[in-house]
Formats: sequence, C-alpha cells, structure tokens
Amino acid sequence: MPDFIRIHSKDNVAVALHTVPAGTVFAGVTALSEIPQGHKMALQIIEAQAQVVKYGFSIGHATEDIAPGQWVHTHNMATNLEGEMEYTYEPDIQPLAALPAQTFRGYRRKDGKVGVRNEIWIIPTVGCVNDVAKALAMENQDLVTDSVDGLYAFTHPFGCSQTGEDHAQTRKLLASLVRHPNAGAVLVLSLGCENLTKEQFLAELGDFDPDRVKFLTCQQTDDEMGDGRMLMAECAAFAKQFKREEIPASELVIGMKCGGSDGLSGITANPVVGRFSDLLVAQGGSTVLTEVPEMFGAEGFLMNRCINESVFNKAVDMINGFKAYFIRHNEVVYDNPSPGNRQGGITTLEDKSCGCVQKGGAAPIMDVIGYGDAVTTKGLNMLYGPGNDLVSATALTAAGAHIILFTTGRGTPFGAPAPTMKLATNTPLATKKANWIDFNAGLVADGIKTLDESAADLMGLVLSVASGQQTKAEERGFREISIFKDGVVL
Repeated sequence: MPDFIRIHSKDNVAVALHTVPAGTVFAGVTALSEIPQGHKMALQIIEAQAQVVKYGFSIGHATEDIAPGQWVHTHNMATNLEGEMEYTYEPDIQPLAALPAQTFRGYRRKDGKVGVRNEIWIIPTVGCVNDVAKALAMENQDLVTDSVDGLYAFTHPFGCSQTGEDHAQTRKLLASLVRHPNAGAVLVLSLGCENLTKEQFLAELGDFDPDRVKFLTCQQTDDEMGDGRMLMAECAAFAKQFKREEIPASELVIGMKCGGSDGLSGITANPVVGRFSDLLVAQGGSTVLTEVPEMFGAEGFLMNRCINESVFNKAVDMINGFKAYFIRHNEVVYDNPSPGNRQGGITTLEDKSCGCVQKGGAAPIMDVIGYGDAVTTKGLNMLYGPGNDLVSATALTAAGAHIILFTTGRGTPFGAPAPTMKLATNTPLATKKANWIDFNAGLVADGIKTLDESAADLMGLVLSVASGQQTKAEERGFREISIFKDGVVL
C-alpha cells in the first residue's frame, strides 16, 4: 500500500493514505513526525504567508515557516477566503464523448417520467399532523404488496408560523416531493388551520393526477385514521398498476453529496463519483451537484465549465448569493470545515471545497437551478443548497434525483426519501460500519482499484439499486427530510 499521494504536480504537500510513522520517506522527503491518515505533509519549504497548494490550487497560506516533512494542518496554516468576489467567464468546456446507454429496470409513469421505486408517500403540509402521518404509515403497511415497494411518511416541523420566503420555500419543497416519480402515489395530509392552506398548496403543485395524489384535511373529518386508511387503499390500488420495465440509463437523475468528509474524500470517493458522473452524462443521463458553501474557494474547478455565459452568470449569482446569505447573518464565509472534518485531515474551507467539487467530474455544467426546482436539462447541473447533510439531500430529492450518492470519510447512517447510497473514502470505515456503507472507494487508496475501475463498479451498483436493490439505509428504514429555513418563526 502506498504511503502518500501528491495529487497534482503543482502541489507542495502530499496526503497520507494511511497513518504514516515519523521517518517515512516520500519523494525524497522524510516525515518529521507521525502524519495521520488524510493529513498533509510539506514536500518543500513553505515560508510564512506563502500558499499551501493541493489539487493544484491554493487551499490557504502558511502562518509560519513550514519545513519539508512537517505536518501541515490548522496549527500552521489558515484560509484565504473573504466575502463576495467578481468572476470572469473564460470558457474551458470539454464535451464528453457519447457512450451507449446501459439499462436498468424502473417504473415508467403515465406522464412519461421514470421512477426507481414505486412507493406510497405521506407528505404533511404542517408539523401539527406529523404523528397522524406516522401512525397512518405504521398502521397501513399491509398495503405494501405486489409492486408497491414501501409506504413512508416524511415529517417536518414547518408549514405554519412562517412568513415570506420561508413559507414559500416550504410550500415549494413539499410540492416538489409530491411530484417525485419514485412515489407511485401520494397522500397530502393537512390540519386545516395552518398558514400553508390547501388552496396555496394546489396552486404550487399545479396540474396533477387525482388518482395519484390524494388529500386529507384532519379537522374536516370525524375519523382521520379511518378516512386515511380508505385514501391509502386508493393510493395502493393506483400504484400497483406500475411494473418494472427496461429503461435506458439516460433517464436517470443522480444527486451527489458528501458529508463527514476526511482527507481522503477528494482523493478516493469524490473523484470516483466524478468519474461516475461523467460516465452517466456520456450516456445521456443527468447528475446534480449541490452544497454551495463547499464550492467556496474551489470555483476554479467549476465556473469556466459552464456551457454558456448565461449559465455562468447563474452560477456566479448562486455562489455570491450564498456568501451574501452568510454575511447577512453576520457569519464569515469560511466558517467550515467541521471538527470531524479537521480531525480527518481537512484544514480550511478551500481544502474541503477542492475535494468536494471532485464529485462534479469533467463534464460541462449545463444548468444552475434553485432550491426546490427540478432538473430539466440533461447533463451536469448545479443546485442551490447548503452543506447540511439532511437539508441538501432533501433538496436533491426535490430536484428529482432518483438516487443520491453520499461520500463519507467518517460515516453517517441517515437516508433521504430517494435511495441514499453511502460511499466510504477509506477501507477501515467500510469495514467497521458495513451496516452503513454501500460502496468502498477506499480500495483506490489501498492501490487495489483505479479511479476508473471504481467508477465502473459504482455504475454497476447504481444500476442495481435503480433496479430495486436496497441501500443499507433503506434496509434499516432510515428516511427523513429537512427543509431549508431562513426566517422568523411566529
């Protein structure tokens, strides 16, 4: 197993692929102390205020003189990030060579859309009916028969006592979930006196199939459980008509997310996902990259790949808009990474971001979409959303992602409404948390697989999951949503 990797020829640091003892020699440099897995070692003298370079980009500056072989981390380097920036469009677009589309077995909906699951979803419009939604889901599991893959309630605390954009975001997000093609049928559950009225929700939802989407207002019925049962039975009868059939991979929309990252995230799992993204896009499919704060400092990987200046301007507005959101709340734009990230070897937000955006591969960026909006353009898309795992995974689902690829170096068990596949950055995590991890990208660090080989393996697993194989989170029934909030609670 190799000890270190120098990711780019311009780098003045190398990353330890496992914990490396003092005295280990790499590229003619001797480690002066133990270097933990995922952490950085200086390959040359880095003078105070000089740039620390990783991935070929600056990830911050030295706060003191750093000797060759010295451990480089929070004690001797810091971020360069500030507030909003001006960007110039200098196109660097490299279209991918087309590949024949592989296939999976999914569900073709009446409107032509495709689902990889045929589930019944209960969507509350307000948190007041959360327990009713959970009880309906628990007491009607007998309806999960034939081609119905599951019955789930997605609870949340909002839908009332919200104003302005917060209220609009909740309404938009919930309506997007109702439209998701992984749901064969949906019960929309209301209380009756909430801010998010049925009339507002219907206006947000737009055209819908009344055989697929049912509504129940609890204050207007003597027996919400009995009436709910009847509506759930109608949902099940509608969903049962759908059967799996052969569908080209060009119909897939795959969300890409990372969380609990470590120093190997940008070396193993994230670039594996990036190469998977390129494989799927080359077959005519779509991928979605989000976590805007974790693009700060890594814009050079993304901005000039926008397909045209209009998309570039949308990307600039998205990134600077999110920085303005931070500043509006008196927060610095570089208040990241998390303690767990730092323990795993990520030092600055630039360090984290440069690793994070590896998930975007090399494909041109075809569109930039807003929170709660659906993907409408084939290829690689960027989505407005925070780094928070549950919030951004919910946003990816609302954007129409059939499956979410979630890379992690620390591990996490949660699942979004869309099947959420966990990809380990390192083999020790994949071994220790086998009940959480679906795919081990740590084999790249172990020297067992190349990035391309792992990406091909991942493509095969994604097609299997799209065809019905459950993720580890699905096996345990782990599914939840979280809605992006930025306002007053009345």
